[in-house]
Amino acid sequence: MARNCVEGLADASPVELSQIEISSAGLGLHWPKLDADVYVPALLQGVLGSKSWMAKQLESVGGQARTEAKSAAARENGRKGGRPKKIAQR
Repeated sequence: MARNCVEGLADASPVELSQIEISSAGLGLHWPKLDADVYVPALLQGVLGSKSWMAKQLESVGGQARTEAKSAAARENGRKGGRPKKIAQR
């Protein structure tokens, strides 16, 4: 598990990560020094943090795609005066 992909573990040192507890039911992982918890079934489903944290992670990489098609579309939109204005729906 990449620590920067899981909420609460991103800035953890290897020493902090090495001290881990498994819940009595075996479904949770707890890092006492970090006060971080991970629910294993959710982790297996790709839930790596709270909804707001995961959304923020996706936002940080969402617009970074660099393809020729995206560049061409951006140039074409620029020639047309930019992205069309959103019209409020009533």
